[in-house]
Order: sequence, then structure tokens, then C-alpha cells
Amino acid sequence: MVKRSLQASLTKVQEAKRAFVRKGWTQDNLAFEVNLKTRQPIWRFFSGRPVERHVFIEICSLLDLSWREIASNPPAEFMELEEYSQPPGLDIDRLVQQVRSQRFDKIQDQCGILQLLDINHPVAIDDIYIDVNILESIASQQWLEITALQNLDPKEFDRFGLGEVEQKHIPGMQAVETYSKLRVLGKPGVGKTTFLQYLAIQCNQGVFAANQVPIFISLRDFAEDSIVTNEFSLLNYIRSYFLTSGISNPSVIETLLLSGRVLLLLDGMDEVLNQQSNAVLSEIRRFSDKYHKNQLVSTCRTASQRLGLRGFTDVEIAPFTSEQIRAFAQKWFVAFSKTNIKNGQAQSAEFIQKLDLPENWQFRQLVVTPLFLHLACWVFHGQEKFPTKRTDFYKKGLDLLLGKWDEARGIERDDVYRGFLLPQKLKLLSQIAAATFEQGQYFFEQRIVEQYIGDYIQNLTDVPMDVEELQIESEAALKTIEAQHGLLAERARGIFSFSYLAFQEYFTARKIVASYNLEASGQALSGLVSHITDPHWHEIFLLTAAMLRSADSLVQLMKQQIDALVAQDSYLQEFLTWASQKSRTIPTQPKDATIRAFYLALSRTPHLPSNFVLASSLDQGMFLDAALNNLLLESAIDKNLDFAHAHACGDALSNILGIVLDAGLHKSLQQLSEQFPNSEQNQERFSGWCQTNYVTWSQQLNTTITNYRNINHHWQFTQQQEQVLQRYYDANQLLLDCLNSNCEVTAAIRQEIEATLLLPVKELEDREWQ
Repeated sequence: MVKRSLQASLTKVQEAKRAFVRKGWTQDNLAFEVNLKTRQPIWRFFSGRPVERHVFIEICSLLDLSWREIASNPPAEFMELEEYSQPPGLDIDRLVQQVRSQRFDKIQDQCGILQLLDINHPVAIDDIYIDVNILESIASQQWLEITALQNLDPKEFDRFGLGEVEQKHIPGMQAVETYSKLRVLGKPGVGKTTFLQYLAIQCNQGVFAANQVPIFISLRDFAEDSIVTNEFSLLNYIRSYFLTSGISNPSVIETLLLSGRVLLLLDGMDEVLNQQSNAVLSEIRRFSDKYHKNQLVSTCRTASQRLGLRGFTDVEIAPFTSEQIRAFAQKWFVAFSKTNIKNGQAQSAEFIQKLDLPENWQFRQLVVTPLFLHLACWVFHGQEKFPTKRTDFYKKGLDLLLGKWDEARGIERDDVYRGFLLPQKLKLLSQIAAATFEQGQYFFEQRIVEQYIGDYIQNLTDVPMDVEELQIESEAALKTIEAQHGLLAERARGIFSFSYLAFQEYFTARKIVASYNLEASGQALSGLVSHITDPHWHEIFLLTAAMLRSADSLVQLMKQQIDALVAQDSYLQEFLTWASQKSRTIPTQPKDATIRAFYLALSRTPHLPSNFVLASSLDQGMFLDAALNNLLLESAIDKNLDFAHAHACGDALSNILGIVLDAGLHKSLQQLSEQFPNSEQNQERFSGWCQTNYVTWSQQLNTTITNYRNINHHWQFTQQQEQVLQRYYDANQLLLDCLNSNCEVTAAIRQEIEATLLLPVKELEDREWQ
């Protein structure tokens, strides 16, 4: 029979003591690591007295010693733990199936349903779950220089470090099959818990690991139970766990574990409070070492990965791909359709179609996690569109990350940054966002963001804080924001960013609005308007306009800044004056600004683009000018006209004659049309006519159109003027985008801005005197 106790030989006790000294522990420390209530067994071990065999082995393991070398006369039959793992004659496969059968309903009930946020009824996991992808390389562990990240395009920003740029994905199930001890990392809301639940269900139904018994444990529940029982023992917790399924014989569990027939799923390492985390991690390590033949999968937020587990391979859940987003949306709308499957599929198709529109690219950057994708589907399901004010959607998302997501699941977090209330957290994040965005920093070094946090903490008190204390608090606050809320993310070692560019932009706009509300001078808005030609600030303008109680001051300042862009260039003012004169010749319905925009674009566009068609159709005169302008371009003297092309120009002139109402213009164009060779002439006679008459004919056409329609002035802009005009156009488009974004602007201000768009300075001044 195997001895129940072991003792260290007298010659090896000294070796054990030296190993103990190297660890720098006390006997109390070692007792805690071995999960002992008192240190008496530790004292007995170092005194060479007998201790229980499992305690002896664990002490040696923690001291990095071989228990066989330390033990005095270890029994020959006790060479491996496996020797007492299985009673003689036991059919382990039959035992596994029996336990699986008894546990089946419990696992299905525990892991087979999901309670989604804001949904008042559970949903079956199979109805909503989408297979996740895994990144085998953890982005935040790579070493990069910050200069390597500063030139990323904003549309690439959110994807950096999330697996869509360079890293390869593997299916989640493949990772579980590859690594016997796996820790799955991920940011808040990426589906870590759901992934474990799915593994449990797949195992329970025999699709995966059919020869193992699935055990799903919430580590938060385990920690809370351990406080009550005053014992951090996974084995005992599993025993009580099995009692609910009528399995009361403890040897059954021991046999399964020692035979390696358990799939142990440990969820939420980051959800354990700090004061309990060391005990929980120590117990996981002990359990994993003792029952090393079993398969273990745990989950943890990426920012808490420093809670290390020896022997575990860390991987990270990848963001959803476009295919996964499409598949999730289809499942979601079918699951929650109030009518039938067909209607659910139709709504999911509409959701994806609108999500892919260029104006919704900010939503696409956010919906790469199940949490935000569910939120987007829920909002779209209720409104059948994406919200015009993105600020409403962002606020819902931030409410989730800043507390509602944990609150809905009953998770209590350690409050380590000075007990900040929600408004203080929002203010701190707004200050970090505004300070970094103002400097064009999407990525920033850890020391920089800690400095911003330290400045904020220091401003909360009138008493100067010790520098070292302030540094410790700042670092703790940063790690908490990252781990608990997922709003800041470590993209590479020591390099942080906001987890989504949308949130950095939202918090920046929020800071501007808050500053404007607190001051009377409008300095915050003036600072924003100074960036009106910077495309990176486009979204900040839209978000700020949406959040202001009244956007009148903002749009007026924008208009003034836009007009100032071209005010000092007399040639550009002449150009705007011409466009204004053309707008007054149009007698019908289009707004003057629409007409001015048409002619400004027409004069700078080498070919008639399709987006002019709608504007031209608003008025016959505009349509005629567009057609004549295109004719002049196609029949220009420097064109290499072949026979077919020339006759196409002749046909175009004939078609134009059909819409010319001015008698003088019609007569002049008719004469030019009659001079042009008809299509029945052969190519040789046509070539002869071209050599003799074409230059004169083209000049007459140009002169006629210029005299009658006041177009084709051949504006000659310098490269600098072209750049100024482009910025001027883009800024005017931004102003219109703000006006059209459902922001609060009074009718009089809106009408005045629309009436004065694209006017030269002189006409703007004349309007002020009227």
C-alpha cells in the first residue's frame, strides 16, 4: 500500500532550506502557496518530520526540487502520481460516459443560453454564436518604436494591433486542439465567456472532446465561495459542483482528473478582486501541475495578462472579419425578428448594405466585437437605420464599457483610481483624448499618458502629492482604465492608444463642448475652427456640432474661417464673382449656392462627371452649359480627332441645338453645325476640311459659347491656388455636413449660411449693408 506521508532525509533538509532562502519567502508565504491553513506542515517539512505526501510534493515543486531526491526512502511503488489514479479493473471510458450523461442537462442549462444586453429573454447559444478567430501573437507584447505607428491612416488605426493588418488568424477550435493549456485573452466584449460556453456545449454534445467531461467554472464565483469556506480548493469546489448532478463519490472526480479526462474551462481571471487573485492563481497553478494530463482553457482580459500562468499558452481573440460580421448579423436578425425568418434575413441584408456605405465607416470600425455588433444590430432593429447622430451610439457604447457591461453581469471591480465617479472618469478621458489629438497623436508613450493622468489627479486636491506616490497612482489608474473599461489599449510595449479612434474623437469633441459651456468667450470653438482645413478633424466638427445645445456659434465661426481662406487672393475672388454672376442668370428653382457650386466645379473639371447630371437637370440653362462645356473639351484644337470622334462631336452639337431657347445662340450654333462635314462624306474629304477649316471653326464655337453663355474662360490657377480652392471646397462641404447632421441650428442662421455659400468677399460685405 502506498505510504500516506513522506519526510525529507536529514542530508537533504539543508538543500531544501537553501532553496527556501533563495526564494526569499517566509514560512507563512510558503504555507499560503501550498494552500495550508497553518504553517505547521512547513515547519515539519524543514524539521525532517513526516508530512502528507501531496503537501510534501507541492512544497518540493514550489522550491524547484525533485521530491524523489529530497524524500527519505520514497516507496518504490510511488514513482508517479498515476499509480493511484485508477482502481484495478476500472473501465475509464464507461465512467466518462456515465458522468457525461449525468452532467449533460446541467451543462446545457449552465452554458447553452446567453442573456444579451437589453434583451428581456435568453437566446440559445447556437442561435447567435459565430466561430471566433485566434491570434497566436499578442500585439501588446511586441516591441515597436512609436514613430512606426504615427503615419497610420485613420481608417487603419482601429485595425492596428487587432489582427487585420499583418497577423494570421486560426479558428478558435483549432487553438484549443493545439494547446492542452490555453489562456484566451481579449478586450472587453470580444466574446471570451461565450467562447468558453460554446466549448462546453460542443464537448457536452460530443462534437468536440467526446472522451472528456466538460467543467465550466466562473472564477469569480469560485473566489466568492472560497472566501465563505475559507479554502481555495478547486478540487473541493468541483466536488460540490458535481453534487448538483447527483455525483457524490469523490473518488469519481479524482479518477477522472488523474486519468486526464476533464476539459476544465476557467472563465474570467480578470474578474477576481485583487485581494483574492493571488490565492486563485496559486490554486490554478497547483491544480494544473497536479492534474497535468487534463485540458485547461482559461480566459482573461488582455490588459490583465500579467497574471501569469506557468505552462499556459497565451492567445488573443481576433476582431470579427467582414464575413463574421455578416454571419453574426444574419443570425441576430433571424433570432430577434418579430415576424419570420425571411424578414429577419432581409433586415440583416439591409443592415450590412447600409453598414458598407462610405458614410458609415466609423460604425464599421466599432462593430468588430460581439458587444458592439450586438448594440449596432439592436439600434438598427429599432430604427431601421443607423443613428444620424453618432454621438448617441458612442454614448451607449461608453456606458457599457464604463460600468453597465459589468453591472449587467454582476461583476464587481477593484476601484483603484481614487474612487472616481463616472463624471470624473469621463472628464479624465476627455482631457487625455483632447491633449493627444490636438498634437496629432493617435499613439502615445506610456509615460506621456501617465503624466496626463497625474496632472488630473493632482488638480483634484489642493495638497501637493509626493512625486513617487503620484506616479504609482497614475500607473495604477492607466492599468485600470485599460483592464476594466478597455478604453485605452497597449498596442505595443509601452505604447498606448484609445482602443477605438471613434472614442478618442468623441472624447475630444466632448472636451470642446464642455469647455465652451463653461466659458463665455467661445475660445474652445475658435480653437476647433482653426483646424477647419485639416481632414483629421472632420469628425471632431461633426461630433461637436451634434453635442452642442446650439451650434449657431460654431457654424458661423466656420463660415467666417472658410471665407477668409480665399479673401486675400484677387484672382480667386474674380473666379467666385464669375460664378455668382452665372447663378443670377438662372431664373428657376435651384438655390443660388447650388448654382455657384455647379459652375465652380464645372470650370475645374476636365470631363463632365456623372454627379453633375442631377444638378444639371434642375435647370435647362445649367444642363445646356454642362453640355456646351463638354463639347468644347471634346472638340478642343489640341485634341487628336479621328474620323469617328469628330462626327461624334458633330452629333453632340446637333443634339444641343434641340435644347437651345435663345434665338441668337441657336442661329450661331446652327451656322456652325452646317459648316461641319456631314457623316456621308468620306474620310479623305473630311481630313481635307479639317486641315483647312477646323481651327477656325473651333475658335468660332469657343467665341460663340463664351459670348452667349459666359463659360469657358480658361481659368489659369497656380498650384498654390488649386490647393487653396480644394481646401475651400472641402471646408464648405464640411460646413454643409454639419448643417445636415441634425445639429441644433436656428432657421435664420441656417438660411443665411446657405444663401452666402461660395460668395466673393465684396458681395458678402454688400449683404451686411443691406
